[in-house]
Amino acid sequence: MIRTPQEMAVDQLAQMRGGTGTVTIEHLLNKSDFSPGANCRLCAKLTLPPGASIGPHEHLTEDEVYYITAGEGLLDDGETQTRVTVGDAILTGNGASHSIANTGETDLEFLAVIVCYGDA
Repeated sequence: MIRTPQEMAVDQLAQMRGGTGTVTIEHLLNKSDFSPGANCRLCAKLTLPPGASIGPHEHLTEDEVYYITAGEGLLDDGETQTRVTVGDAILTGNGASHSIANTGETDLEFLAVIVCYGDA
């Protein structure tokens, strides 16, 4: 399967999960695109303009991977704040929470994949 950018659904979410600004979500693939049993809930490219953020949220029955492709930001895992930049990969799950903010002067872009445990 190949999905062109013109075929991808795009959402604009203001104050995503209690964050600031508006986040653009380009859905690279949909849950229904995967084989039964694959349990992938999200496969998307997220764009946060300067000053925007995604507020703190938990991943109780799933893992989320971020892969930073452009820009820079600050990731908060509830205990530690860590600067992230191009090429960094982040894994959150098993009940942990996180938030991310664009602290740079250009867009922060990253791929996000959420995989669920079991039959979710």
